[in-house]
Amino acid sequence: MTGDRTETVRLLPWSGPEGKPCYLVGDGAGYVSRMADSIECVQLDMSAQILDHAADMLADRKATAAQLRFLAARMAEALRDVHRIAESRGARLPGPAGDGPDDSDSPASGA
Repeated sequence: MTGDRTETVRLLPWSGPEGKPCYLVGDGAGYVSRMADSIECVQLDMSAQILDHAADMLADRKATAAQLRFLAARMAEALRDVHRIAESRGARLPGPAGDGPDDSDSPASGA
């Protein structure tokens, strides 16, 4: 870590082997950070499209059970992606005192 840059830990929008979470340590300005930003943008756009499709499909009384199950599976995937994005971004927000996500006085730290 340099004197004028702060390194943070970022939960990435993809999983590693065996579905384990991937993290990036850095200042948020590198290639992997930009790639993660791009992937998050695509995931959020896809989630919005799935929501629009869900509204249309739920309004259609002729939708079959198989179609609705497929929709539910895609919505679960989209929700998982959006949850990971929210978790990642929330962890990078400054704490109540502005000390960052690793504030030792936070309730999550067990102090």
